[in-house]
Amino acid sequence: MTTAEIVNKLWNLCNVLRDEGVTYHQYVSELTYLLFLKMAEETNRESQMGLPESCRWNSFKAEDGIDLLNHYRKALVELGAEPAGPLVRQIYANAQTSIKTPNNLKTIFDTIDQLDWFSAKEDGLGDLYEGLLEKNATETKSGAGQYFTPRPLINVMVRLADPKLGERCNDPSAGTFGFMIAASEYVRKQNDYFSLSTQAARFQTQEAFTGIELVPDTHRLALMNALLHGLEGGVVLGNTLSSLGAGSRFKNYDLVLANPPFGTKKGGETASREDFTFPSSNKQLNFLQHIYRSLKKGGRAAVVLPDNVLFQDGDGQKIRADLMDKCNLHTILRLPTGIFYAQGVKTNVLFFRRGQTDHQETKGVWFYDLRTNMPKFGKRTPLRESHFTDFEKAYTAKDRQAITDERLSYFSRQAILDKNDSLDLGLIPDENLLNYEDLPEPEVLIQESLSLLQEAQASLKDILEQL
Repeated sequence: MTTAEIVNKLWNLCNVLRDEGVTYHQYVSELTYLLFLKMAEETNRESQMGLPESCRWNSFKAEDGIDLLNHYRKALVELGAEPAGPLVRQIYANAQTSIKTPNNLKTIFDTIDQLDWFSAKEDGLGDLYEGLLEKNATETKSGAGQYFTPRPLINVMVRLADPKLGERCNDPSAGTFGFMIAASEYVRKQNDYFSLSTQAARFQTQEAFTGIELVPDTHRLALMNALLHGLEGGVVLGNTLSSLGAGSRFKNYDLVLANPPFGTKKGGETASREDFTFPSSNKQLNFLQHIYRSLKKGGRAAVVLPDNVLFQDGDGQKIRADLMDKCNLHTILRLPTGIFYAQGVKTNVLFFRRGQTDHQETKGVWFYDLRTNMPKFGKRTPLRESHFTDFEKAYTAKDRQAITDERLSYFSRQAILDKNDSLDLGLIPDENLLNYEDLPEPEVLIQESLSLLQEAQASLKDILEQL
């Protein structure tokens, strides 16, 4: 059985719980509780993780009916408290089941127990879990797309950001930890981890890839996802835009990769961060400030942000100017629409590097338009890494001036300044829209309209006369 087949079988179990009113997101959390116990058994890590004997997978196998449901409910409480291991406590913090029917719980237990775990382990348990998260994100009724950035986009951003061994990487809006896992996998493929010293190996698994996630249930999924990909202890539960994010532990990063949540603070309130020079009610602008301030000198970032960040006046203009002073904002990728859960949202990837002087670091910005005259992406036309091929060629070219590609354009810092620091630039003409330059003069249009009206009146007169 392939990983994809296992994912489909697990996902189809959601149908068992539909009549109980269990949502897709609750179902993924429920699967996380159960899969953690099963995977701990399959990898012989139950003792290492500090799982109490009474909560291990085998303790449930002989039970049935209401006894199984009561045992499960009690175990969730026990796993979220002492004496469970610290990671176990985080995953099961405030955990409670949405399952009310014992037979449904038994069906899920039995199905998980009977899966081809040998094949799953061969392909990677992390891939299996990522598959479930992707299923949840692409199911529009789940509403989980806001926590899930398309994998092709993540992979492209990671490749171009090029994380290195020994670097500190962070995602301040971690979601299910997809960016950091992709960055970790990229570094693993570039290096021989078996040759690392104990200290260096520990750094890579416990300190190199970190993040902050605000939503408790999503934080739980992120911890599980990280664990199954060999990363431990890197996801903090909290609000980046609060005083937590201002702490020294969230500074001096070599690389930040992120897709901050869309929207504004409730009630239009400004951020509670006292260290922000330009506090705003726009969450993306606040995240942008946090990100470029969290980079060390020479540190780099690739960040997904909506169009309004590129042109918003007031604080938006000041923050863009501050960004271009402190960082070399060298590239902006205008992304296609329809690749996120909100179909109409227009987004971009900003690539920048923190400067050494914090003064006039941006001399000019390259734009690449991957939005105009592109396919309509969705389930029928999924976004693939191949769609980014020409952009990657332009991005990595030693001399971008030598690239012949209508989608690539350049604006000097002075040209941007002349547009009041608006970065809503670089879009090519849309071939689907009317070319107004080709329209006749207004007088000609009026004359043609009058002629058509006169012809219509004459035709009507002829018809009436025949009657």
